[in-house]
Amino acid sequence: MVKQWLLGCLTAAGLYAQPPGLWQGYDGEWGHVSSQLIALAEATPAEKFSWRPAEGVRSVSEVYMHIALANLGLLSVTGPRMPAELNAKSESAIKDKAEVVGWLKRSLEAVRAAHARATPADLSRKVKIANRDATVDGIYLRIIVHANEHMGQSVAYARMMGVVPPWSKGTE
Repeated sequence: MVKQWLLGCLTAAGLYAQPPGLWQGYDGEWGHVSSQLIALAEATPAEKFSWRPAEGVRSVSEVYMHIALANLGLLSVTGPRMPAELNAKSESAIKDKAEVVGWLKRSLEAVRAAHARATPADLSRKVKIANRDATVDGIYLRIIVHANEHMGQSVAYARMMGVVPPWSKGTE
């Protein structure tokens, strides 16, 4: 029953144009989430970057900066250095839309470029993170899962603010 339902969903999905990157492995999926994050950040008006759904919850700008810091911080475990101008306070200190989107783009591109250069031996290399053993491949998996988690959060924020995700326009 579940298999039939899943097959029906996948077949129905095939009737519509599939977004670039889907079903194309890590690099394709990374390109997909990256393009959606950038499109949504750019579609959000600058005055909404300070909006937060409740007190004590990240604002729009803080979510995007959190993604950028996590991308660059996790990537630094694999070798590339964290930019010296960023620190733990950057998440709440950098609020300007252009600067936030710039860091988001820079972090997404850094992950894309580093993963594109990685060899199978690089990906299987052991690293330490939070006093735990991991592999570089595991770090890349964590980066993409984290980016997608906050993509969902960003879509929810956008909907609450009345911003339609650009890829949804025309389907609503």
